[in-house]
Amino acid sequence: MARSENQTDNRSGDKSEAEDVAGKCPFSREAEEFDAFSDRYQSDPAEALRWSRDQKPVFFSPKLGYWVVSRYDDIKAVFRDNSIFSPRIALEKITPATPEAVEVLKTYGYAMNRTLVNEDEPAHMERRRVLMDHFFPENLEAKQEMVRRLTREKVDAFIDSGRVDLVEAMLYEVPLNVALHFLGVPEDDINVLRNFSVAHSVNTWGRPSDEKQLAVAHDVGQFWVYAGKIIERMKNEPEGTGWMHETIRKNAEMPDIVPDSYVHSMMMAIIVAAHETTSLASANMFKTLLSHRQAWEDICQDASLIPNAVEECLRYSGSIVAWRRQTTAKTRLGGVDLPEGARLLIVQASGNQDERHFEDGDTFDIYRDNAVDHLTFGYGSHQCMGKNIGRMEMRVFLEEVSRRIPHLQLADQEFRYLPTTSFRGPDHVWVEWDPEKNPERQKPEIAGSEVHYPVGAPSRRDIARKVRVADVRWEAEGVLGLTLQDTRGRPLPDWSAGAHVELCVADYERKYSLCSRPGAEGYDLAILRDDGGRGGSKHIHETVRKGMEVKLRGPSNLFRLDEMANSYLLIAGGIGITPIIAMADRLKALGKDYTIHYCGRSRGSMAHLVRLEQDHAGRLTVYAADENRRADLAGLVSALKQQGQIYVCGPERMISALEDLTVDLPEGILHFEHFSSRDTGLDPEKEAGFDVELQDSGLSIKVAADETLLDALHAKGIDVASDCREGLCGSCEVMVLEGDIDHRDKVMTRSERAGNRRMIACCSRSRNGGRIKLAL
Repeated sequence: MARSENQTDNRSGDKSEAEDVAGKCPFSREAEEFDAFSDRYQSDPAEALRWSRDQKPVFFSPKLGYWVVSRYDDIKAVFRDNSIFSPRIALEKITPATPEAVEVLKTYGYAMNRTLVNEDEPAHMERRRVLMDHFFPENLEAKQEMVRRLTREKVDAFIDSGRVDLVEAMLYEVPLNVALHFLGVPEDDINVLRNFSVAHSVNTWGRPSDEKQLAVAHDVGQFWVYAGKIIERMKNEPEGTGWMHETIRKNAEMPDIVPDSYVHSMMMAIIVAAHETTSLASANMFKTLLSHRQAWEDICQDASLIPNAVEECLRYSGSIVAWRRQTTAKTRLGGVDLPEGARLLIVQASGNQDERHFEDGDTFDIYRDNAVDHLTFGYGSHQCMGKNIGRMEMRVFLEEVSRRIPHLQLADQEFRYLPTTSFRGPDHVWVEWDPEKNPERQKPEIAGSEVHYPVGAPSRRDIARKVRVADVRWEAEGVLGLTLQDTRGRPLPDWSAGAHVELCVADYERKYSLCSRPGAEGYDLAILRDDGGRGGSKHIHETVRKGMEVKLRGPSNLFRLDEMANSYLLIAGGIGITPIIAMADRLKALGKDYTIHYCGRSRGSMAHLVRLEQDHAGRLTVYAADENRRADLAGLVSALKQQGQIYVCGPERMISALEDLTVDLPEGILHFEHFSSRDTGLDPEKEAGFDVELQDSGLSIKVAADETLLDALHAKGIDVASDCREGLCGSCEVMVLEGDIDHRDKVMTRSERAGNRRMIACCSRSRNGGRIKLAL
């Protein structure tokens, strides 16, 4: 699918312009009234910013003094560019300290400095590289046994009680103990550390009253002193194995990269960061799952769903709501000009429910196959280093509790949250159950069993929902029509025009566009039999029957319809009509100006022809080759109305011809989707291995002749989204900084390939085995 122009336009400017530009910007009523400390935002940040995602994705909040960013792509663009969007204000107090509070902090010698969270380059990556080893998946694997043991001890203690606050009983203390063990910090008084953590959060991201600021300042000052004492103690433990021991050693070995001020500041910040976010995320997870009973019951019946359920909980209700950035120069984001010095609140909780990236994004769906794309851990060089520790703990919590207390229920309660702009999780999660129904009372072995999950992001291949084939019919010669419905009678997720699903039948996994009529029950697919292909469509034609149970992934949309254009030229070749008919249905519902041009061998071979003639009469032109009719593509392009757009799905020669014809038109006019991915596979005998430098991670990896770049990245714990693995969708696109790329995808435009600034990791490679550098 062709892409639009870059979302940021980086230009230099004067920092003093920030307030002037904000003052001139026309505000909407919602923007003027937005308050990050309001009950509405605190209870549901994503819903509170729905209006922004739909109408004003970058807006200035006078009450907050920040530009608020709410859409997925814009947030990702900010995370990706640390030179223009500096993290230097990430730990700045969002509520300015009173003079009295400042004086209190001085009495404790408080001197919080830069940490990994709020450092600019190049200092950030220099430090991150030397301190990263402990966080690699292979080094975290050994921690699983400890997480399981601590969790099991807590569950053993409350399993026969019938009622408990999960936060108090397990979800606060276990993450804190895991964090202290990982850091090498002595396990001192848990309650003292809890008070310090709350004080640090309120001090940085909260809105305390003037009176409250004094109390918070004392707690923060005491926390600073406490952190200093721990450092001095750990300096006398040269053989210590914790991450802070390693940080202290690096301080001695390379004080220019890891200076004294950094060690003290990082000690204070990491004690909070290493456990607070996991504790809050785990509380959100149990609240969310127990509020969506069908999802909870599915997990209890099938523990293999747990890794992706955790990712969906992090997406739908993560603990990290927002981060902050500041522009270092004039730039453009989401269609809005920003001045130098603009402060940004980038709300990941809103981006995580953006339907422009996540189909039916405000619905909780543990079968969502791109849940791992969530922004809760951030993105790019500042992505959370401890993400895989948090994942590990959440999986163990969920597996242990769902196996041993599947009849768990939320108790009646009012959920309360510590008011901050950036972190969110309930103070308490009260649950109850009947101990007499505990499965281990009948089968004691259940208490000691467990499911082990590899450290890292879940594999998309492990995610699929069960569906039933409700109907089988012929849509045209050689085109099989299927209607799929949930096996348990549940509604399938909503989808948008251009979306596809992946049908899993036996060992075959194939993607097909959704082409149901609006409001239809279930999903309709049209599958062309291709006897010259890889066997998937042939197998489906020969084996799928009404009533069969198959598996399904999706829906996902990588061929999304821009609904803001003035007019639309829709072109389909053969089975390429499937996404095009859904677009036509949507445009008709919107009252848009559109035409459909449908090419095929013969009318008998053209799927959905009768439906098109019925539903889109007057807008449809059919070109059947056996009637000697050919589409005049050049004429269609030349007649394109001003501010019109072209959407095409069909054979490669058709798309190539339209690329030629639109070469002088602005970027973003032509949008296309291939339905064939031949010649993107690997032939190890003809391939060459190559070296890859990952600039943001400070890593170097080797890609062997028999593996893809995507597989090599995943093996090193680098989270890169992926979907088709055939070069068709573009979801695994990565930024290229250096090197010559052999582009093998069916997604990028000619100009994008010529620019050599991006590549599709699942299929494209270095040309002739040369070294490449990526922004990862």
